[in-house]
Amino acid sequence: MSYDVVSVYTLMLGDEEGPATVSVHATAEEAWRALDSEVRARCGLRPRPRRVIDPEAATRLADAWRAGDVETRFWQIHPHQISLIVPQIGRPVVPIST
Repeated sequence: MSYDVVSVYTLMLGDEEGPATVSVHATAEEAWRALDSEVRARCGLRPRPRRVIDPEAATRLADAWRAGDVETRFWQIHPHQISLIVPQIGRPVVPIST
């Protein structure tokens, strides 16, 4: 058995409307896009066009949304590294040269 490390990003977002939502994303760009989409949906704004997401713009939008009620609104994107056990049968076969 061998180990591989996988990076994932979690987005946690909450307000007075109910329990916090937590989502897991394979890339940082996916997490920032999800934050932008969630905040836009909660504010009633139109979705952002499909293009490269700007983390700074998403941060400004989320911070402005949070400033509306700092006592109950929150958001966080957190990176994680997860170690996974990869069995030998999951490895590519390397032919033996003679």
